[in-house]
Amino acid sequence: MTSRPAVKTIALAYSGGLDTSIIVPWLKEHYPGAKVVCVAAEIGQGDELDGIKAKAIASGADACYVEDLREEYVRDFIFPTLRAGAIYNRKYLLGTSMARPLIAKRQVEIARQVGADALAHGCTGKGNDQVRFELTYMAFAPDLPVIAPWREWDIRSREDALRYAAEKGVPVAATITKIYSRDRNIWHLSHEGGQLEDPAVGPAEDMFQLTTDPTQAPDAPEEVVIGFEQGTPVSVNGKRLGPVDLVEALNALGAKHGVGRIDLVEDRMIGMKSRGVYETPGGTILYAAHSELEQLILDRRTLAAKDLIAPRYADLVYEGRWWTTEREAYDAFVNATQERVTGTVTMRLFKGSAVVVGRESEYALYDERFVTFGEDDVYQQSDAAGYIRLYGLSTRVRAIKDQELKAKHSLTTQDPAVGDKPAESGDAKFPPSAAELAEATA
Repeated sequence: MTSRPAVKTIALAYSGGLDTSIIVPWLKEHYPGAKVVCVAAEIGQGDELDGIKAKAIASGADACYVEDLREEYVRDFIFPTLRAGAIYNRKYLLGTSMARPLIAKRQVEIARQVGADALAHGCTGKGNDQVRFELTYMAFAPDLPVIAPWREWDIRSREDALRYAAEKGVPVAATITKIYSRDRNIWHLSHEGGQLEDPAVGPAEDMFQLTTDPTQAPDAPEEVVIGFEQGTPVSVNGKRLGPVDLVEALNALGAKHGVGRIDLVEDRMIGMKSRGVYETPGGTILYAAHSELEQLILDRRTLAAKDLIAPRYADLVYEGRWWTTEREAYDAFVNATQERVTGTVTMRLFKGSAVVVGRESEYALYDERFVTFGEDDVYQQSDAAGYIRLYGLSTRVRAIKDQELKAKHSLTTQDPAVGDKPAESGDAKFPPSAAELAEATA
């Protein structure tokens, strides 16, 4: 067994869920005399934090800080990731991934404040969160040792954890029969474990907690207009809203219409695949709207360059590499692309779908004068001939060269009866003269 550091105060990232709840008594047991200070982050979990201070103290903690990080989370983590267009494994909108660097940073700040000499988290040794937390610790507290109980204790399953909680008198919401591991914040709700561990089995309807069953959603579609300024969403249906209120408003609308359910077999960092089901109603609407506004405003090559950055940004977020020069550099690029991404997008919500039905911006590169089939004064259709000739020049030159090679090889033929046959006077010559090539490409 790895020797444990001598510590006096441990700052624990605390959610009040099964994993972190049983860590409090475990730390008190294995680090005799050490104080345990819990740090909980309010990032939109709803009523999950109700009574969390009392629960932490009842579990043996010496103190519990509850920090409201919702505004910072949406403004400084969700919106930059949205502006980057970052989506992991083609579907995942990174709700859990984005939150961890923020929570861990605040945990370190509280640790410094209370004089803690160790940091602890409740991430499992199979999961991604351990990397996200510990990379943040490295960035802000490289001097503090990290305690990760899941990597050293003999608890090996949810069932083991539930038994340990019962032994220590720690109340938890999970049960043997309803054993999903969930993570909720203002951006999404994730579900893992239980029957979801078999990717062939569909999720039970009673598992979903945010979104309406699309088959039971309203029979009439509803339209919502989202306003953006420099790539950042700022209004819903003409009403200007702060970051938190805006996401909450779109969550309500999307959830009502069953929008935002994602069933994904994803690639974890440690090399295995896992299956998760996500509910991201407002985020799904925002990603579709933002992408459509970019399509209206950005030129083709800028869009292509941004599409190269987006998956790299998603990988960075998923892997917890938020506090890096790489992310700062990507943000600088994204910010430049977003300077003109201002306008409105109208989305139609209906039975699980969010479809773009309108978009408008004073910066739009789309202009009816240029694309109309009617007469116009800004585009000379005869110009297309020269453009096509130049655009296809390499293709044409290759075809000419192929013709010349074919002609060359037909100059002589090998016939056993008559021997070499000289070329006819009308056969093509090889190589062609400069004048002939210029004429062919004219």
